[in-house]
Amino acid sequence: MTAATTVKAPIPAGTWKIDTTHSTVGFSVKHLMVSKVRGTFENFSGTITVDENGAPSVQAEIDVTSISTNNAQRDGHIKSADFFDAEKYPTATFVSTGVRQNGDDYTLEGDFTLKGVTKPVSLDLEFNGTNPGMGHGTVAGFDAKTVINRKDFGIDIEMPLEGGGVVVGDKITITLEIEALQA
Repeated sequence: MTAATTVKAPIPAGTWKIDTTHSTVGFSVKHLMVSKVRGTFENFSGTITVDENGAPSVQAEIDVTSISTNNAQRDGHIKSADFFDAEKYPTATFVSTGVRQNGDDYTLEGDFTLKGVTKPVSLDLEFNGTNPGMGHGTVAGFDAKTVINRKDFGIDIEMPLEGGGVVVGDKITITLEIEALQA
């Protein structure tokens, strides 16, 4: 992380662990050109580290085998080699490379690895504040969003529709609702 792309974190120095009980990693993708399929990943972890100078860094991991779209058949297909090839690539990772101010919010830059392919991504990040918590320590809240192209990560299955278009869109919107607990 370079000083030119890093702003001081709005949370105190230390290590913050993602509280998976109070956080969500979700996504949506265009289906049949007219609607969206939404889903979540049930298993994920992550750490926000803020050094004494206030520079933040983020590391996160998603268990892609924990995908849930509320349809077991579809989930099985997404885990297959057609999409995630989850047997060979069971995790996706994110490692931050910088944070910059973006108006009242932030842009979190980092390297995202999915299906063995690493690409830079930018997440629009909103800081929701801190709270003393409920007896387990201080918590901080964040919302983040990015859009990736699945083909950039080797998920290039084509499922054309008879009348034109495709079954699954190329653009995937990833949304994060994160609560982190100061360790």
